Amino acid sequence: MEQTMRAVVLDEPGPADQLHLRVLPLPDPPQGWVRIAVRAFGLNRSELHTRLGLAQGVTFPRVLGIEAVGVVDHDPDGVWAAGQQVVTMMGGMGRSYDGGYAEYTVVPRSQIIPFRSALPWEVIGAVPETLQTAHGSLTTGLDLQRGHTLLIRGGTSALGLAATALAKDFGATVLATTRNPARTTALREHGVDHPLVDDGALAEQVRALVPPGVDAALELVGTPTLPDTLAATRVHGTVCFTGMLSNKWTVKDFYPIDYLPRGVRLTAYAGEAGDLPADVLQRSLDRIESGELSLGPVHVYEFDDIRTAHQDLEQGRRAGKLVVRVGERGPEGTENTI
Repeated sequence: MEQTMRAVVLDEPGPADQLHLRVLPLPDPPQGWVRIAVRAFGLNRSELHTRLGLAQGVTFPRVLGIEAVGVVDHDPDGVWAAGQQVVTMMGGMGRSYDGGYAEYTVVPRSQIIPFRSALPWEVIGAVPETLQTAHGSLTTGLDLQRGHTLLIRGGTSALGLAATALAKDFGATVLATTRNPARTTALREHGVDHPLVDDGALAEQVRALVPPGVDAALELVGTPTLPDTLAATRVHGTVCFTGMLSNKWTVKDFYPIDYLPRGVRLTAYAGEAGDLPADVLQRSLDRIESGELSLGPVHVYEFDDIRTAHQDLEQGRRAGKLVVRVGERGPEGTENTI
């Protein structure tokens, strides 16, 4: 009897009702690849872009999902033992091959990061891609140092909240934005030193607090706000372009001398599984478990509610990370609750 699994399949770009929960054959990993029993997966703008038809290089039908957490189910090469807790992300997941929106996913061994944690799976599921991107943006992208002032444009996103937590750990002073005045209190409670309501012209607000301009800025909204973010940054300061909450990431007729303020540096960050060191992941999970670290609120959905979760992601109804909890199948193929 053929073994099967449930997975979320996108046949073609479109609204959330194009996401279909289907029964598929259990994938068999070739050599060099590993099958993971998925316990939870986070939702990301990348998957929204794919669903909306904005991503390039995607073939359909496709199981979405650029990240997942779970346990090793089968490694044909015997490198990883069954039951090892792992995270996986990026590397073509959910784009060139099927991703993490499934009970099982098969990925290259190079994309696996092991860990040990007693945290609930839905909490762990909020961490991998968000932590990787926040850590890489602040280190590789911005070279953030103790005492720096950091502006986060898009502060109530999951990535913005994670970046705030890590930046405070680094000893930085954080300014972070929201378009919703009601969310400034939540930003302050999360550790933001100066919550700012983003009216599209933020540089004046920033320079009222930091007259020379901030040392570093993390752009998570996209190209519509990038010129204003650059204007809020000091000479020899750095802006890192990482996010595209606006779904806009290109600059038309880009002329650097006219576009970039004199002396302000512009860089960008996008990372892979190999850009998240295992010790950084483990230390972060340990600190979350001990209560020393919070990357922000986590909103949990069941597998059957994937369309609702995608609609909430698209409409920006939630501040923080959206995570889908996946049922754990027992040896008889029965469905258990995690």
